[in-house]
Amino acid sequence: MKTLNYSLLDVFTTIPFGGNQLAVFEEDSTLTTEEMQMIAKELNLSETVFIRPAMDPSKTKNLRIFTPQVELPMAGHPTIGAAFSLAKKGSIEMKLGQNDWTFEEGVGDVQVTVHKNQSEITEVEMNHPNPVFGETFHGIGNIAELLSLTIEDIDTNFPIQTVSTGVPFLFIPVRTLQAMKKINFRTDVWEKFFSDNPQTNHIFTFTTETEIEQSTVHSRMFAPAMGISEDPATGAASGPLGAYLVEHGVIPPTETGTYFIRSEQGMEMGRPSFIDILIRKKGSEYKEVKISGNCVIIGSGQLHLY
Repeated sequence: MKTLNYSLLDVFTTIPFGGNQLAVFEEDSTLTTEEMQMIAKELNLSETVFIRPAMDPSKTKNLRIFTPQVELPMAGHPTIGAAFSLAKKGSIEMKLGQNDWTFEEGVGDVQVTVHKNQSEITEVEMNHPNPVFGETFHGIGNIAELLSLTIEDIDTNFPIQTVSTGVPFLFIPVRTLQAMKKINFRTDVWEKFFSDNPQTNHIFTFTTETEIEQSTVHSRMFAPAMGISEDPATGAASGPLGAYLVEHGVIPPTETGTYFIRSEQGMEMGRPSFIDILIRKKGSEYKEVKISGNCVIIGSGQLHLY
């Protein structure tokens, strides 16, 4: 029998029972892909991350990230949570201030920065690859039906478009916070019109009306293709969200080309989450896409493989 230890984290929050749940395994590098997928299915969290020795010794660690159904090439809250767990447990030597690490993920190298003040981890940042703007979706009637909304609830001032920084998400602008609260995701409509196209598999909705004054947008994400009915905090979608907001003028332009954005998510699930997004743009070129947040280690456990 093999016993595996894991930590349970809440990510993109500073209080227990907020944010997005994550299981972090960081001890055993002998697990097969099939075993990791079965473990993720057993725990049934939106994502589980396995921290392994880096294949390139110049890199910090190698991450394998799984939903209950599939392995992901990258994901935000597992990357942020893995870095926080390593830092909090002292698994990697750190200095006060800024600590720059490199994780190997399916999309390639992912840069993270862990900020330490005295004994506290105050913030973890994650760099995203530059955004890729994909297809524009014109079936607004299907979109409204998918979300159980009216066509008038969809904000047609902005496009319904896929954007990716590693994983593609279809971004749907919604006019009001009230409409966001009314969303009832229709998996039957998703299966009929959206499931066969990788560009429309993962659905991200947002509005500029927010519950918290400091937030920029209020967000919800649905990913049945990943085995996730709704996600309380989606780091992989937040980088492209920031790029979408800047690209289409949803938020006002700045003279410096630097944008600070906060997405609130998970409110409808009772798991309030806050993801900070940094976008730097010069002309038409994206120079930097980052997300950041904090975490709480809320528990630990053991899993037995026979």
